[in-house]
Amino acid sequence: MKIHNVTGGGGVRLQVREWGNQDAPSIFFIHGWSQNHLCWKKQYESVLANDCRLVALDLRGHGMSDAPLGDGNYTDPQLWADDVAAVIKQVDLGCPILVGWSYAGFIICDYLRLHGTAHVAGINFVGAAVTLNKSAFGTLIGPGFLDHVIGATDDDLPTNIEAIRNFVRGCTYSQLPAEVFEMAISWNMVVPAKVRAALLSRQIDSDDVLARIDVPVLVTQGEQDTVILPAMGRHLLSMCPAAIASWYPMTGHAPFMENPARFNSELSHFARDAQSPSAAAARGGISLGR
Repeated sequence: MKIHNVTGGGGVRLQVREWGNQDAPSIFFIHGWSQNHLCWKKQYESVLANDCRLVALDLRGHGMSDAPLGDGNYTDPQLWADDVAAVIKQVDLGCPILVGWSYAGFIICDYLRLHGTAHVAGINFVGAAVTLNKSAFGTLIGPGFLDHVIGATDDDLPTNIEAIRNFVRGCTYSQLPAEVFEMAISWNMVVPAKVRAALLSRQIDSDDVLARIDVPVLVTQGEQDTVILPAMGRHLLSMCPAAIASWYPMTGHAPFMENPARFNSELSHFARDAQSPSAAAARGGISLGR
């Protein structure tokens, strides 16, 4: 495992961890709201690392990355876009597969809107959110998130801990093993409540970006996801002509943790196909950005 310190948007220090074959095609994992790189443990400790270069970012405000004060550090889409661009450039990822879980759907769309697809081989949206507004609450974003968000953004520590325990429990259809559940609570609690709140103060509509994506897209969605509802996955598929779907029965918000063998196999095949010479030639370096 290697650790990289990357200078992201606005000069924020981002920590990036790397596993696997440095000479192989890259897969760039981007976690969700209140998480960090540890959520991808079932990927970077799997056979994926034999054939791929695996890189996982701690988002600004999360994990081992800097957590600057002020909502503006988390509400400006330019900063999120530049964070992703900085990792791709400074870690020399070439043309990676972007894997975005949950809130990372917003971040990937921020990046695509401003930097295009010239340095992206493909995208795996995993239980990904692409719309954030009042009308999405209850229709695209479900009770597994909404029932706990007030407590999870409260500065009162007992309230915060209880909300995070319930949120983590609600992220999966079946209860996680005790060791994994405890670790997940721990990495969630590292994130300041004010950072969690700032991430939710945006209004986001990614439909324009989704409609113009010109690289392969895989949508991975748990059928029993109560955090980001299956309706969000269907909406993403309807807006993105390039997308194919992989639906996981008896699975909640974290298919990569609940069914890692299937997830890793599908991601490996998707990455291989998307990064093949013929796919790269067809892509031709087309840029989606402005």
